Amino acid sequence: MATTHTTAAPRAPLSVPTRPPGRRRKATTGSGRLAALLISPTLLVLTIVVLYPTIVALKDSLFGTPGLDPKTGFVRDTDPFVGAENYTAIFGEAGARFWNAFWNTTFLTVTTVALEAVIGVAMALVMHRAFQGRALVRAGILVPWAVPTAVSGLLWRWIFNSDGIANAVTGQHVLWTTEGFHAKAAVIIADVWKTAPFIGLLVLAGLQVIDKAVYEAAKLDGASALRQFWHITLPLVKPALLVAVLFRTLDALRMFDLPYILIGAQKSSVETLSMLAQDQAANVRFGPAAAYAVILFVYVFLIALAFVRLLGANVVADDDAAPRRGRRRLRLRTGVAA
Repeated sequence: MATTHTTAAPRAPLSVPTRPPGRRRKATTGSGRLAALLISPTLLVLTIVVLYPTIVALKDSLFGTPGLDPKTGFVRDTDPFVGAENYTAIFGEAGARFWNAFWNTTFLTVTTVALEAVIGVAMALVMHRAFQGRALVRAGILVPWAVPTAVSGLLWRWIFNSDGIANAVTGQHVLWTTEGFHAKAAVIIADVWKTAPFIGLLVLAGLQVIDKAVYEAAKLDGASALRQFWHITLPLVKPALLVAVLFRTLDALRMFDLPYILIGAQKSSVETLSMLAQDQAANVRFGPAAAYAVILFVYVFLIALAFVRLLGANVVADDDAAPRRGRRRLRLRTGVAA
């Protein structure tokens, strides 16, 4: 019996429809134009509020103060061009006041932000716990942050008065609003009281997103409350805490109204860069005032840049590194490239 073999006809390969490259490019171009249109109002506001004043301040810092012209002996009608003299003057004998203000600004910033971070985390932990009257406690903690800084300065000026509550409680007779380290202490106490709730509020937002199952698993493993805080709570709220510290650091570097109202102007113990620039401008020394403002702007910018790099290293890089660590462990266990 003869058998017949039939060969199936080869199938034609399926053709996948492809988009013309021009259409894809047009879609990308349209998205870019829409994005530029949406952010253009923000860029316009930033140009008016930030870029233009910065350029004007940089230009004004290159001019000196009006005075006698050594060539003619007459008083100048316009500010003389001095170049970088306002910047180089800070490295001479006349720069002692600038460096005092610079170190006051740095010391007050580091001290207040460190204390606010510790107290703010403690406030967040208290507000996060479930107990009766928690809403009232949260409102009471956030009240100081809602008080305007000028009102807060007047309030603490009354507390630190020579016959005020602070001396009555301590039993001492300290002149808090005069020169000395006690003036710094008064500013630190007032600033921490006002702005520690801000850090506590942001850390509380970070605590709200932590899964409770993580703590239940830690309890089953026998972890104490301190170990849970150190190995679970603190690492998980670290991004929110870093953002809060960044905001507070940038705000503290520009500190002006609280020491100005609480202690007073031209007090070397608490004079900051912002206070120094305002004092120079009030005495019609616009060139040095603009130079101090530009230096403060650069100082704040460098601190912000350092924090952004730190935030990127701790938030973004960790997320990218986790899959790499997992793949590395898989290779070590199986010996197969993952």
